[in-house]
Amino acid sequence: METARYKRVVLKLSGESLAGEQGFGINPLVVEDIAVQIKKIREHGIDVAIVVGGGNIWRGLSGSAKGMDRAQADYMGMMATVMNALALQDALEKMDVDTRVQTAIEMRQVAELYIRRKAIRHMEKGRVVIFGAGTGNPYFSTDTTAALRAAEIEADVILMAKKGTDGIYDSDPNKNPGAKKFETLKYIDILNLGLQVMDSTATSLCMDNKIQLVVFNIDDHANILRAALGENIGTTVGGRKEE
Repeated sequence: METARYKRVVLKLSGESLAGEQGFGINPLVVEDIAVQIKKIREHGIDVAIVVGGGNIWRGLSGSAKGMDRAQADYMGMMATVMNALALQDALEKMDVDTRVQTAIEMRQVAELYIRRKAIRHMEKGRVVIFGAGTGNPYFSTDTTAALRAAEIEADVILMAKKGTDGIYDSDPNKNPGAKKFETLKYIDILNLGLQVMDSTATSLCMDNKIQLVVFNIDDHANILRAALGENIGTTVGGRKEE
């Protein structure tokens, strides 16, 4: 068995990654396949926390752009992330992976309320923890949630799974065949170059707390395990050595 590079990881999954080729909703077969990879990470003794988006069901910004109150639209997006979290929990527990869903908005019938020390304790006991409902506040993305939770639980790295791209480029590789891929970056470069990796709040939070970020392609689900084991895939940003 390969030696793991990280002890504790935060896996950031977009809602779209759970939809598969259909592009919307939840595809049970895709969720199951992702759960297989998460189980393999746990088998390597790595603590796993997951932040999942809700874009496969609802996007707050889209609703706001069509005239809906932004805060209301964002709360709807938070509910969508909880639906995805519960679907992923179900898939993991069918594989005998102990899992807890913690939400930033109280909904005790379906999940625990997020408590930092309790989340850490769950991971120490070998459980996977899935964070739903974002930060519980409108105007904040799930990228910011991933950065915040990673800082709170003292994760070694955020593994950011992206559809359709295998890392960070200086321009959109789907539009520019000559786009240059970065193997490594600093967070200040992302801000200065205006790279669309994650929003500026999340980027600044990672930079200030020296949290490493690995951006990789989730179209091949096996990349989830490769990234968690520290294989050289995608683009690595920042970390403890960044000044």
